[in-house]
Amino acid sequence: MRSWRRTSFMIFLVLVFVCIFLLAFSFVNSTPINGQTVADEYNISVGQSIFDGQSIVGINKTIEVPLLGNFGFLTHQLLAFDLQGIFMSASTGVVPFDFTTVSGEGIDSYGNAKGIDGPGYITFEGDKLAVKGPDNYVWGYSAPYKLLCKTESGVDVIEGDKVVQSVPVDQIKNLNYSNDYYNNDTIVSWYNYDADVGSTFTLEKGMKGFSDGRSDISSSEVPKIFGQDVVDYAAEYPTGSPILLYSGNYSVEDGEVYGTSLGSHPEYGDSIREVNARQFVEAWNGTIIPPNSTSSGKDYVYFESASDAAAPGGSASHGVCPPARALRAAVLAEGFGLPVGMDETEDAVMFDYNPACDITVTNNHDYPVQIKMWTEGEGPGMGLYAQIERYIPK
Repeated sequence: MRSWRRTSFMIFLVLVFVCIFLLAFSFVNSTPINGQTVADEYNISVGQSIFDGQSIVGINKTIEVPLLGNFGFLTHQLLAFDLQGIFMSASTGVVPFDFTTVSGEGIDSYGNAKGIDGPGYITFEGDKLAVKGPDNYVWGYSAPYKLLCKTESGVDVIEGDKVVQSVPVDQIKNLNYSNDYYNNDTIVSWYNYDADVGSTFTLEKGMKGFSDGRSDISSSEVPKIFGQDVVDYAAEYPTGSPILLYSGNYSVEDGEVYGTSLGSHPEYGDSIREVNARQFVEAWNGTIIPPNSTSSGKDYVYFESASDAAAPGGSASHGVCPPARALRAAVLAEGFGLPVGMDETEDAVMFDYNPACDITVTNNHDYPVQIKMWTEGEGPGMGLYAQIERYIPK
């Protein structure tokens, strides 16, 4: 036993001295490399989102290089006491690429992300590759990824920037696309009554324009990286809306509550006004606006019309103005500007603006806020309330 230990120790020492010698030799003969050249050579997707433990060169993929001329890469195997790896390299003539030579923060010697809490991303630090963890807040903008485009003969199904299917007019009714907000009937109605040639209908949304500069992601990647809740939230809001994708350590601070009552205007129909007031609250409650961003209320919220000779077209969505006044008061008290689509009068909502998706609020804080709205009671005395919640970073 003692003889075996002595022999193993001697082998280890010989390997150490050989590697030191060969390391010095490899520096003399090697070509300088950096993060950019390695990223180009091995198709590393700089900007790609990544989690702790994942390889920057892809799942189940490693980089091996010829041992000759890269003897120095045995060093990280030595430091890990990976004797089996060293013997394998010696017998096969290839050695795992040592990423410590071209990387900095967040990457181990084998090219795996390390020390990352949450969805990080691959980037550069100077001339080195790095994986950075998410900022305290990460947001982006929803963007069409899978959509229908009306053609002269039907619709094209487009994913990313490629047409994957062309569907003739008589087969549109058989398309099997739906979610909580549209179905085949919606698509057929859009094609027949709303769309011109070239018009598009969004089926699935990806994300682009990230606050931390990471790469755009497809609709299938959104739930994998940021969760199904993000998909559900984005589906409720118009395409192009800012979406808070990740939030780190923060505390919630409640702003003051502002409220009003529905009141009675029988000339417009108080029952219609109550429906519209509740719809306005539904459209805006839960809206999260990232830092220094602008958002509308939800899409797919519909309002009843009431006759009004003074309104364009002779009708208006009466009943939305009382809750709009509560929202306006909360927004202005927060130090935000007057929402687009509102004025400072008692009526609050301007004609020709959809009270849900045309009105916009701009958050000028350096942290996200959430709009909370709710009702109490019913009828003309129904209370309508608005409040701003602040996501203050710790």
